[in-house]
Amino acid sequence: MEKALIALAAALAVGLSALATGWAQSKIGAAGAGVIAEKPESAGTVIILLAIPETLVILGFVVAILILFL
Repeated sequence: MEKALIALAAALAVGLSALATGWAQSKIGAAGAGVIAEKPESAGTVIILLAIPETLVILGFVVAILILFL
């Protein structure tokens, strides 16, 4: 039973962080498309803002690895 709970905790760490990242990127992407339509020179900034939430998934993955192997 203990191994099942550890596996569930690791899955939740990755899964919930991935869901949160998808939700954040949907909001940023929609707003970014509007900004790029009005000011095409701001495309670089929008791309950077889209990349920032990806760190949440990476951190969730690191937490999952720590849960599984420590």
